[in-house]
Amino acid sequence: MAELGAILTLLDLAAAVAFAATGALAASRKQLDILGFAWLAVATGVGGGTVRDLLLGLDVFWVVAPAPLVACLLTAAVMHFVAPMMESRYRYILVFDAVGMALVTVAGAARAVDAGAGALVAVVMGVFTASVGGIIRDTLAQEPSVILRREIYVAAAALGAAVFVVLDGIMEGRAWAAVLAFAAAFGLRAAALAFGWTLPVWRARPGRDVGRR
Repeated sequence: MAELGAILTLLDLAAAVAFAATGALAASRKQLDILGFAWLAVATGVGGGTVRDLLLGLDVFWVVAPAPLVACLLTAAVMHFVAPMMESRYRYILVFDAVGMALVTVAGAARAVDAGAGALVAVVMGVFTASVGGIIRDTLAQEPSVILRREIYVAAAALGAAVFVVLDGIMEGRAWAAVLAFAAAFGLRAAALAFGWTLPVWRARPGRDVGRR
């Protein structure tokens, strides 16, 4: 259990920093002040994990141990000075978002398993946790939601969560299951960004002429 607690704590902290960076970069694109940076960084950094813990009936992770909250604020402060020097801030948002997505996918699935949820629920919880941070960021920054774009995002989170749930059930020790699940989620998302992969989308068809048979 000590190993489990350390892994989940590390995942939450790393994910908070990665998502906080995307929130701060979104704030820079909107030319907000330092408080705007902090607000978007914190809301994005801990938003997904907060909803995850509330749904699972657990103590909210950053309330119990405020290290992720402090990390988000420090990230916001650093990005407030660094972001103006970045040429393509949206590209960095996508990179940090992919890292954060993969991290919270694993953390969300792991916490669901430990809370006694079944495999399917754990996978869904991993996907849900991964999506909430980006939704909060895009909503507050008034950007198109990441899950409403044609890019592969939810599918990558689902893959990572499924890999973790399966490997966690058959492997000794959780570290390798977490590492391989992270690699699966991040790898698919990174490949989709690099090669422009998308899933097939529903296309409206012209209405049928009722006079024809």
